[in-house]
Amino acid sequence: MQIRHVSSSRTARRVLASVGIVGLALGAAACGSDDSGSSDAGSGGTEKIGVALITKDSSNPFFVAMQNGAKADAAKNNVELTVASGKQEGDDAGQIAAIEQAVVRGDKGILITPMSTGVNDAIKKARDAGLFVIALDTPPDPPETVDITFATNNREAGNLIGKWAATTLDGKPATIALIDLFNDKIVSVDYDRDQGFLEGMGIDVADPKKNGDEAKTGKYTGGKGGDYTIVCNEPGNGEEGGGRTGMETCLSKSDGINVVYTINEPTAVGAAAALKAAGITDALVVSVDGGCAGVNSVKDGTIGATAQQYPLKMATLGMEAIAKIARGGEKPTTSDGLDFFNTGVALVSDKPAAGVDSITSDAASKICWG
Repeated sequence: MQIRHVSSSRTARRVLASVGIVGLALGAAACGSDDSGSSDAGSGGTEKIGVALITKDSSNPFFVAMQNGAKADAAKNNVELTVASGKQEGDDAGQIAAIEQAVVRGDKGILITPMSTGVNDAIKKARDAGLFVIALDTPPDPPETVDITFATNNREAGNLIGKWAATTLDGKPATIALIDLFNDKIVSVDYDRDQGFLEGMGIDVADPKKNGDEAKTGKYTGGKGGDYTIVCNEPGNGEEGGGRTGMETCLSKSDGINVVYTINEPTAVGAAAALKAAGITDALVVSVDGGCAGVNSVKDGTIGATAQQYPLKMATLGMEAIAKIARGGEKPTTSDGLDFFNTGVALVSDKPAAGVDSITSDAASKICWG
């Protein structure tokens, strides 16, 4: 097994049980026995194949975990793995260059966390050239841009933290700050988490694939229900500095913010730092990821609740699927009722909300990543 790295510059309970069931389901779909009897048909075939893993960046712990999972799985699948990424969130050009290089190398497949709709044309060209393309974590828009996606149900992830926040408010007015990913790109993970959060709160959304067009004031119906005001939708670019800057902008509009939705945990940590600097200590900060650092932030109270996802599982199952397909095996199928394969999600909080299934930070720390 050989691994190449391509830099961007060159280009509890029921919840835990369901996560295990998801893994078993894809294991049967993507890694089952091959009827042809060929020694090259299984994941350990003698024919080495090339696969590219292209993440959004190589610094976010989520993508680092994904890269580590793919590297570990490459050897047993007899894969020559090339790891590439954009320079940072939003670097469409870096991902496009890596896709084009995979085609030139003659790789059999690509695993990609697509940056935005800006990479769709490059993915189409790769598929036209005969590569099997699997999206990880971020379903493209439209979903059929790739052959299949292995991802968290990001809508559900947002819904869980929205329900937790609404229930925890116990009928109090909600003054909400939304720290999203971008304000100049359309990314499914961005609108699914944001809109899912609002739906979990019991707030009507207008266009379910667009952030920021819902009514800015009204009633939320989650938990005991109450009045709400949305103060801001600010981009945090998925990182701590952006989270802090976005939160500071929101605080300049209102010092009464008591609910903060964030796209991911680095953003949440930055937002929490801005709240602390402003002397606000009682805001409910919610997020999505479930990395080890994020779980620790739940434990120490920085984050009230987060939705845990499983990037290593996405990469491992994606690698196995491409290796199987390249050797004549069956293609994986989507989960029932969804246009992607759901790799599971669990709400993590040490302050459980009535009627919302969750696991503790101690339980989440045993299955976290990064």
